[in-house]
Amino acid sequence: MTVQMPFAGLMIAHRLVRMCSSIPAHCRHRDVLVHLNKSKREIRTFSTGCVKCNDNERDSSDPPPLNTKLTSRQALLSRRRRPLSPLERISSLLPQDALTTEVMQLREQNKQEPEEDTNIQKEHALVAESSEEESGHKAIRKDDSCTYDASDAADSSESQLNGALHHEENMWIPATLPGENFLAFGELLMAEHRKKGRVEYRKMFELQTGARLHSSWGIILHDDIAGQPAGRTLKTNRGAPIFIRRPSLDEYVLYMKRGPAIAYPKDAAVMMMMMDITEGDCVLESGSGSGAMSLFLSRAVGSRGSVLSVEVREDHYKRAMRNYQRWRKSWSLRRGEEWPDNVQFHNTDLCAASSLLAGRGFHAIVLDLINPHLVLPSVIPHLHSGAVCTVYLANITQVVDLLEGLRCLALPLLCERIIEVPVRDWLVAPALQKDGQHCKRKAPILDKDQSEEDETSEETDEAESTTEGNPAFGSIPYIARPHPEQMSHTAFLVKLRKCVQ
Repeated sequence: MTVQMPFAGLMIAHRLVRMCSSIPAHCRHRDVLVHLNKSKREIRTFSTGCVKCNDNERDSSDPPPLNTKLTSRQALLSRRRRPLSPLERISSLLPQDALTTEVMQLREQNKQEPEEDTNIQKEHALVAESSEEESGHKAIRKDDSCTYDASDAADSSESQLNGALHHEENMWIPATLPGENFLAFGELLMAEHRKKGRVEYRKMFELQTGARLHSSWGIILHDDIAGQPAGRTLKTNRGAPIFIRRPSLDEYVLYMKRGPAIAYPKDAAVMMMMMDITEGDCVLESGSGSGAMSLFLSRAVGSRGSVLSVEVREDHYKRAMRNYQRWRKSWSLRRGEEWPDNVQFHNTDLCAASSLLAGRGFHAIVLDLINPHLVLPSVIPHLHSGAVCTVYLANITQVVDLLEGLRCLALPLLCERIIEVPVRDWLVAPALQKDGQHCKRKAPILDKDQSEEDETSEETDEAESTTEGNPAFGSIPYIARPHPEQMSHTAFLVKLRKCVQ
């Protein structure tokens, strides 16, 4: 039978015999390859975690097909971590004890994520696991020791640092002036309404609970003003803007309730320079009036100095005390500290107040009386040598009487100056036409050629100004004239210096 078998059948039988004899060798090689694959089944990558290959994966060397559609979670994992900034490095090195309470609160808020974010993360995690199981890979979770989600940590640290920086930036931008508080009830305020650069309405008032600020432009509730920073513009019920701020000392003196006429701030400032008053001086004032000069002297001498103010009329004495205490109360609410209580008011006649002045010496004396030469013999002995006595007189005849009294009394006083302090307010504003548009400067006409060039340049300038909406610098003329409301004359100031002959 073997002789009659064809040649093709012999070749097939020969191949079968060779294949059967090589099966044990192939099995041994396969065992070696499987052993090597098992020893290298754990593959570490430079991504955010390490990946374990499936033990039951195929023996083929071809890698499994990758899913080109990445989920949001896989995009976060595959995203490269950005380099840390110097601020992040320093904040990560600082211990928790060195951090402020604001930063700790921000970190706790960032740790407490909303429920929606957690649900979204869970859904992304489930989608990622399902996709990884389909591709034959399984990612290690955060609970495993060899994994670390750097992208989530970077995002959380970035949000914490951004929040801390934003909080610190807000802390460096004060809402009110340094050292001042927000507007509080019982404080004196100034309300202004401006129209076309002029003050149409100005009023000083005290902030009270449940009160209203009335004006021709509408009403503002005091409760809406309280708690606001000074220098804020508020709208009335009619929509008109009212500027709310704190008054200065000279404005308070001008707008406070008066009994007699006051020493105006311009005159008081010159008198202070004449006397050269510094902190810690002791000053005598005769004629308290409404308390204006007492306030200026109180600020000049400070907490280490003192002011003795004498007033012969009882109504003026009470008015001066009320104005002084009212300013001190408003100042304490504004600054959070007490205004120096360095003024002593007395209701008496200075000519008969020898017991009040006994044993006291003064660095300066201020007299605001009708007949100041009558009290000079009583006060000049208590004035230090070389010190100055200033006299506030309303008319020139009083100045003549004072000089005549000095000549007759033969007091050790030298009249150094007799001055008047004029202050003229000016109005300086761009020139406007009747239709409200700005006037334009006109260049002089020279030759025809130059005039044509000027006309072309003016046309181009007009085109540029109309396109930009704001005229060019120096193209608008200004008008300057004295203000129609002038203070004119207030008083004559006489400077007397004590000299020893």
